[in-house]
Amino acid sequence: MADEVVVLSTWVSMFGKRVEIALAEKGVEYKYKEEDLTNKSPLLLMTNPIHKKIPVLIHNGKPVCESLIIVQYIDEVWKEKKQLLPSNAYERAQARFWADYVDKKMYDAGRKVWTTKGEEQEVAKKEYIDILKVLEGALGDKPYFGGEEFGFVDVALIPFYSWFYAYETCGNFSIEAECPKLVAWAKRCMERESVSKSLPDPHRVYDFVLQLKKKLGIE
Repeated sequence: MADEVVVLSTWVSMFGKRVEIALAEKGVEYKYKEEDLTNKSPLLLMTNPIHKKIPVLIHNGKPVCESLIIVQYIDEVWKEKKQLLPSNAYERAQARFWADYVDKKMYDAGRKVWTTKGEEQEVAKKEYIDILKVLEGALGDKPYFGGEEFGFVDVALIPFYSWFYAYETCGNFSIEAECPKLVAWAKRCMERESVSKSLPDPHRVYDFVLQLKKKLGIE
């Protein structure tokens, strides 16, 4: 009997995109259900009653929540396909550390770039670039964070790339000018079908951010 896999997410969520990329890397077919976060579905509330957040992976009726936990779950369940986490325990711990760093830093810092103005925005931009520079240092001269192979940290970070244009346009700065190696890494990831077919168009993300700014009264 084939596995039944369902993903609850939104088209613009960088966290949901991690799940889609991981499933694509493994060649797993799934049903996708777009969620309206202003009117959460009974299925979302039932499958993630604690946080009531996307993404949720439902595998044969059993829900798994939180994007990095879901990606690790996918890696363990479909282990006959290409592994995303390293087999070496120390390298695996390092990968989890950097994915956790992305989780703790990237979303909030990026949000500050488009929700602030003036002096506050200048501080936000510097903070965001500093985070990217730390990640660029972790990447080093390797093609991917794990070395030669696209892996766990790449899956964790690459969905944020589709938001770069919105951050740059709202903040009037260039990420590539500050972090050329990181942008080169992102472009390398975009050559993978699993990534390019999963991520939204950056201009569509920018339009979404403009709508959010209007809703929040930030002009």
